[in-house]
Amino acid sequence: MKKNTPSLTRRQFLRTSGTTLAACLIVPRHVIAGSGQTPPSEQINVAGIGVGGQGEADINEIAKGANIVALCDVDSKRAANSFKKFPDAKRYRDFRKMFDEINKSFDAVLVATPDHFHAVATMAAINHGKHVYCEKPLAHSVYEVRALMKAAKAHKVVTQLGNQGHSYDSIRNFCEWVWDGAIGNVHTIHCGCDAVNSGLDHLPHLSEHHDVPETLDWEQWLGPAQERPYHPAFAPGSWRSWVPFGNGTVGDWTCHVVDPVFWALDLGAPSTIQARVKDYDFLTQGLSYPKGEVITYEFPARGNRGPITMNWYSGTEHIPRPAELESDENPIRIGAVVMGDKGTIVYGSHGAGQVRLIPEAKMLAYKKPTPTIPRAKEHHRDWLDAIRNGKKAGSDFSYGGPLTEIALLGIVAMKMSGLKLEWDGRKARFKNSSEANRYLNPPYRAGWKL
Repeated sequence: MKKNTPSLTRRQFLRTSGTTLAACLIVPRHVIAGSGQTPPSEQINVAGIGVGGQGEADINEIAKGANIVALCDVDSKRAANSFKKFPDAKRYRDFRKMFDEINKSFDAVLVATPDHFHAVATMAAINHGKHVYCEKPLAHSVYEVRALMKAAKAHKVVTQLGNQGHSYDSIRNFCEWVWDGAIGNVHTIHCGCDAVNSGLDHLPHLSEHHDVPETLDWEQWLGPAQERPYHPAFAPGSWRSWVPFGNGTVGDWTCHVVDPVFWALDLGAPSTIQARVKDYDFLTQGLSYPKGEVITYEFPARGNRGPITMNWYSGTEHIPRPAELESDENPIRIGAVVMGDKGTIVYGSHGAGQVRLIPEAKMLAYKKPTPTIPRAKEHHRDWLDAIRNGKKAGSDFSYGGPLTEIALLGIVAMKMSGLKLEWDGRKARFKNSSEANRYLNPPYRAGWKL
């Protein structure tokens, strides 16, 4: 029964499914044209925006149940595998041109760009009445999250956040155990990921000149981010370490690691957020994320549960080793320790992987409850089926938006290290810091808007 809890990558967790969705045309498209819904059992045509890296993995999964008609990427080298695999798909560098030219040729859109580009591409798709699968985190600012949630609801499109673990059986097991009272009343959560997403070591070298690779459209890659010269420290693969483009480790992993407790405990919005950051000065080093941070969130009592304190640990700051963990087990490098007044549950990332009670004797003695949550299909298929059936996907923007917001609030707290920020979730404002409120909606560069 004893298991280590290794640090796994998102690709190791990405499940595959060989099941092909039915594609027979039953209801003509014109019958519900403009309704924001695709007829049941009709083949779904999908366009991809950002189809290298994680986007490549996404588009391959989506292709198992849909028709790929267009691929858009600003980096032809990074997107080469997708271009090769789908030779009949039209190719674009500018997603706006794609919408202008072949808008009527597709029903749904994958957005898997760097974080700073998520909102503009996703909003364009929604405004064209397209269903959207957007990689996590949903957006780069709290303002963007709120705007996307509002637009998706108004246009009645089917959305899905790319936190694929939300469709796993393990997250449902975790919820059912918590609701069964396996560890009593939860009061404290320690969670995080030890990945270091920081550009601090590269800051002294950013004044160096580098030619833009011929395969990359740098202006289009920048999108709404402020103008700055190309540097290989930014792209193609290191953008997550930089504040203008990514959301650091907390942005990369919150939607995976916090998802189980967010669902099981109905966390909602925190009332306070406070970050503690070592060896980092935002005023002089704020282009980069720090190498590690601890962010403390306080969630008020809600429903039948009491208040909960959640501590997030990134990079060089590690999750404390729970006392109940067997001495021969490795520390928890990624995942969560969920503490109640009657016990402790630990899990890894992506849908509460490797979830179990500790110590081992408690897990062996625990009588698991009868499953009550319907088990889901593969995450991309869940989205496609929701489009066909006119239903909500499991992690649509009304769920994935508030989940993303937790990470984004933590990032604002990092910029205000040491200050306990008081958050009004209904008004989307900090009660005690006008300076912190400025970070809720950073300005776009000229020529770009949401």
